[in-house]
Amino acid sequence: MCRWFAYLSTTEPCLLEDVLILPDHAIAKQVHDRYLPYLFHYDPGTTKREISLRNSPFNLDGLGVVWYTDARAGFGECAGPRPVTYKMLRQPTADPIFQSIAANTTAHCVFAHIRAASGATAITTYNNHPFAFGRHAFMHNGVVAHFDEIKRAMALELSDEAHVRVKGTTDSEMLAALFFTYLEERKGPAVWEDQHPLEEMKECLERAVTKVLQLQEEVLGKVGRTPDPSSLNLAITDGEQLLAIRFRNHETEHPPSLYLSTRAGVALNRKFPGHPDLDGVDNGAQNLKGEDEHGDHVIIASEPTTFRKEDWELIPKNQCVMIGRDMAVRHAPVEVKF
Repeated sequence: MCRWFAYLSTTEPCLLEDVLILPDHAIAKQVHDRYLPYLFHYDPGTTKREISLRNSPFNLDGLGVVWYTDARAGFGECAGPRPVTYKMLRQPTADPIFQSIAANTTAHCVFAHIRAASGATAITTYNNHPFAFGRHAFMHNGVVAHFDEIKRAMALELSDEAHVRVKGTTDSEMLAALFFTYLEERKGPAVWEDQHPLEEMKECLERAVTKVLQLQEEVLGKVGRTPDPSSLNLAITDGEQLLAIRFRNHETEHPPSLYLSTRAGVALNRKFPGHPDLDGVDNGAQNLKGEDEHGDHVIIASEPTTFRKEDWELIPKNQCVMIGRDMAVRHAPVEVKF
């Protein structure tokens, strides 16, 4: 499975290099290593290894990064931040352009995703997450089961505007387009550039997931087959808000790992004391500020990027996390029946 990382703060920008490259377990290095605290070694009631089944150690098919800037807003072209995207197919730590960008770019909102291609989907930059839809960015870890068999039916559900914005061939981007189709039904043409209430985004995402499960039942049922479960760890942002779910439609099996932290950003910022890899050790920078001066922030990631276990919590199965502009973290169940 893929791995992803999301950072959001209204007051404390991060340096991309600090959060994506330098830590020993930064997402740019999660090509073949795993760090999965609190995770079950086995699915409850079975001998299936949860860690190895849905947390593959090999992510070799490209990295994508979205960060948000106010550049266009400064020229009066829009209100609020807009996404900048960089995607690569080579090893992230060997890409000099990515390293240069990361060393010289700060942002209040960052999405990063390292891909393990599922099925026969092409390894191309168009298929690298995150996917930008207007001011919004979307990324996914997991798989839409039986995608090849239901993708025509999914495509027929899309609005014209959402369909035009799909550039790749992945289950993830098709699911994103289905989500935006349902949001567009509520919001109209402004859906792509406006900010929307998190509760409405959650409802539209739940509707999209429900539709996918329904299509699986319909298509597989015609040939007397039972669909396999889908793993849907999804994240959506507009640069100022963040919504994420950890979901798998199975009674006992768990989705891929997904963690949350409101403290790890201190060790991931060279202005502050601390170290992402060693407890009680400074990060070697100037320590321009004290730990208590760090702004409110939230990190949601497939794996912790610092090794201070107590700074992270495992998001429960089939849970939604929502962070608004007030930086308050709200949890709610994913309302999808299966």
